[in-house]
Amino acid sequence: MLKRSFLITALLAAVTGAQANAQLGQPAPALQVKDAQGKTVSLADFKGKTVVLEWVNPGCPFVRKHYGAQNMQGTQKAALAQGAVWLSISSTAPSSSDYQKPAELSAWLQAQGATPSALLMDDSGTAGRAWGAKTTPHMYIVNPAGVLVYAGAIDSIPSANPADIPKATNFVTQALGELKAGQPISKPATTPYGCSVKYS
Repeated sequence: MLKRSFLITALLAAVTGAQANAQLGQPAPALQVKDAQGKTVSLADFKGKTVVLEWVNPGCPFVRKHYGAQNMQGTQKAALAQGAVWLSISSTAPSSSDYQKPAELSAWLQAQGATPSALLMDDSGTAGRAWGAKTTPHMYIVNPAGVLVYAGAIDSIPSANPADIPKATNFVTQALGELKAGQPISKPATTPYGCSVKYS
């Protein structure tokens, strides 16, 4: 029984340790990933700016919902208009059928009318795991002081139906507005929904 209790404690510690890298109210985890052009992009490059991180996979119906309805692009444009940086991140493994090469994924985003500040290719999944990204989409907001202030879903209705978007609360837009107004984030953590990230 003692041995079992020790194993459970060790397992919980391991799980907690794996999640401890991305904690709300704490400095955001380091991020250093090559973009679609092969240039290394670091979160530290954007010190003093609000940064939105979006995990993306065009093969996911939930991602297609938000892009097909122009919701993700609208959220992105509103963020950029406030002076925020938008990082779209693919942690899809090259071995996955959903994987798109940098040029393909860039072309897809461009065709959708998306204009992220950078498209990061996290093929190894190192960054995604460090941040605890579970779904596509999975959204994070880092404030100008480098602190993680939002983590979770893009909005309040976890479905793949575009008709639900007008009825939903956009948590990202809401949090960005509160951040700009100097107010506390009313919903700093929500449950992300979408397809599971296709890690290697």
